[in-house]
Amino acid sequence: MRIDKINILRSILIILLLCTFFIIFGFSSQNGEQSGGISRKITEVILEKSDRYNKLEEQEKEPILHRTESIIRKMAHFSIYTVIGILLMGLLCTYKIKNKWRIVITIVTGMLYAISDEFHQSFSPGRTPKITDVYIDTLGVFLGVLLILLIVKIHDKYIHRKLEHD
Repeated sequence: MRIDKINILRSILIILLLCTFFIIFGFSSQNGEQSGGISRKITEVILEKSDRYNKLEEQEKEPILHRTESIIRKMAHFSIYTVIGILLMGLLCTYKIKNKWRIVITIVTGMLYAISDEFHQSFSPGRTPKITDVYIDTLGVFLGVLLILLIVKIHDKYIHRKLEHD
């Protein structure tokens, strides 16, 4: 029974991981105009919630919009790669592997995917690969690893405490 639950969990994590890779691939396939248009729209929606921003003259808004858009793009990279770190580390936690190897495998896999993603972008018109994005992506994976380690530690502490009281 336990093996069935682990296999179901593994299957779910693999499917979610593949979906996340597919989403990233799709974003990287967009040309510069498409990608920039999406980022700009999201940034405009966020900035329009600010009364201070709305009170500015149009020529004052553009530099703020540009800087904020850059930050939002980097946050998107960081966030989606955090998801990769969570899913991959979570998947590896279902196997009997030492934690140090789980961490290494997760970070190296995330970094290699980030590198391949930047390479892929070089084939999309108007897009250029950036090493800083690989760093940001890898930091996102690292955060995902840390979150899983924290969850596992809390879970183990709770289970240990529960077993002592039973």
